[in-house]
Amino acid sequence: MLRCAVLDDYQDVALGLADWSRVRVTTFRDHFASPDELVAAVHDHEIVVAMRERTPFPAEVFERLPNLRLLATTGMRNASIDLAAARAHGVTVCGTGGGSTSTVELTWALILGLARHLVTETTALRTDGPWQSTLGADLHGRALGLLGLGRIGSQVAAIGHAFGMDVLAWSRNLTPERAAEHGVRLAPDLDALLADSDVVSVHLVLGDRTRGLVGDRELALMKPTAHLVNTSRAAIVDQAALLRALRERRIAGAGLDVFEQEPLPAGHEFRTLPNVLATPHLGYVSEANYATFFREIAEDITAYLDGSPIRVLI
Repeated sequence: MLRCAVLDDYQDVALGLADWSRVRVTTFRDHFASPDELVAAVHDHEIVVAMRERTPFPAEVFERLPNLRLLATTGMRNASIDLAAARAHGVTVCGTGGGSTSTVELTWALILGLARHLVTETTALRTDGPWQSTLGADLHGRALGLLGLGRIGSQVAAIGHAFGMDVLAWSRNLTPERAAEHGVRLAPDLDALLADSDVVSVHLVLGDRTRGLVGDRELALMKPTAHLVNTSRAAIVDQAALLRALRERRIAGAGLDVFEQEPLPAGHEFRTLPNVLATPHLGYVSEANYATFFREIAEDITAYLDGSPIRVLI
């Protein structure tokens, strides 16, 4: 039997969600913070399972894992894997399916939590603080601005309509026809969307054109009463600029599920700022998604062992 390492199994659930009988499995709950730690742990494994983009696989890691034959990742896109390096070292990379509704639901948990000041109010409740100290912001009649109207953004838009919000969207490739299809007002440009919105929610794919898309200048266009929500990728928003805007109260607050360094370092300001509602990248972490991830990972492994790999990324 080949040896299989399952990385970043934080909740210790992988073994119970799939049939691993074709391989010898070792699961790792703790995150490997450096390539050295990763290589030391899995150097003798022929198969490695990566959870989303938690653990990077750059060229140097492939060079140091000569036994690696199959790298299976949850999802069909993983920017943390150097696919060219995998190919050069003869490593097959496979992916899985997965749903988007869990990220949509978490997006709305953050929007609602910000609107009703849940950080302030639940902290006060747990520490015997004041009983009610804030006025919640009503969503009905307010403007929801979506950066991106793809699979996730369009579902967020539908819920915005259910709350009675005025929904507008922008991306470089968004057409009037697609906006109209989802009953969304097409913003003429990014600046207009930021200036008009009471809630700005990010649903773009990270790439060269979107990295750092929202920086100091763009944040300055937002209303001082507006909230920014990011359940996509941290680097789409300049993190230093966002911290400055939050410290100086130039925007009302931020709901964040993604960070440039994960896990987020202890004591980081995103953990402590009172106008930040932060979650530890939970967008895809749901029962249904994990059941799909690990079931299809097991299918990937079986297909590979049988000589006919499926869902191959390279």
